[in-house]
Amino acid sequence: MDESMAGAARHALNLELPAPPLALLQMAALLAEPSCDIDALADIIETDMALSAALLRTVNSAFFKLSGRVQTVREAITYLGYREVGSITLQNGLRAAFPPAPELESLWQRSTERSRWMGAVAQALGFDAWAAHSAGLFEECGKALLFRHATSAYRSIWQQAPTDDAALVLHEMQAFGASHDILGAALCETWGLQAAAAHSVRCHVAMHATLALSGPVGHRRIAAVSVLAHHATKPAHELERCIESIAQQLELPSARIRAAIPSPRARAETST
Repeated sequence: MDESMAGAARHALNLELPAPPLALLQMAALLAEPSCDIDALADIIETDMALSAALLRTVNSAFFKLSGRVQTVREAITYLGYREVGSITLQNGLRAAFPPAPELESLWQRSTERSRWMGAVAQALGFDAWAAHSAGLFEECGKALLFRHATSAYRSIWQQAPTDDAALVLHEMQAFGASHDILGAALCETWGLQAAAAHSVRCHVAMHATLALSGPVGHRRIAAVSVLAHHATKPAHELERCIESIAQQLELPSARIRAAIPSPRARAETST
């Protein structure tokens, strides 16, 4: 399904994409720049009291284990760095756009873990870490859109293929005429994310299944990190096949890709 078909499907479903707060649009544009003005980032986040409060609540949680309590957005950036603060703010904004539900809690947890992993691997490879992080965060958001649109019907569909996105896409198309990968990409574009992130979200189901990357080189790099994230917890021989395929398509040494992937222990520590 192309973008025009996705738009037609959204219209037929009467499915509205949640609009992002203005601060998130401004933040996404700033973080997409080659360099980030930290004071400008703090000023943008501080214009939205709800985002600022959610950021400080998250930063002061047990996960980050900071020695003292962070009082301001600028302090959070000093402790964690601009990209981590940007990612937390984006995560909180995205979650706030949807009603709470047990199914979505597990989705957001996976999204947070995946986005951190993808951002770290992209940075190690010299790719656009913010685009990779954003792609990882939004990869499953189309499921949240369909869940919000038709909760009972989508819950039933989701339960039929909870871990097989390729099968889930077929069920979604049969039921709604639209699938979560295409709708997720549309949300990426509405929220001002980079084209490479939207492309990764749009194509991730097919690329995870086939390992075949598409698009210009910048898009393929972000998509490659998504494919690596999908295969990182699979048996070693499947991950190795994925690494070799990605290396060949991006014309990179496979050893470089292998070295960028955190060990299973490191990945577990990041997600706890």
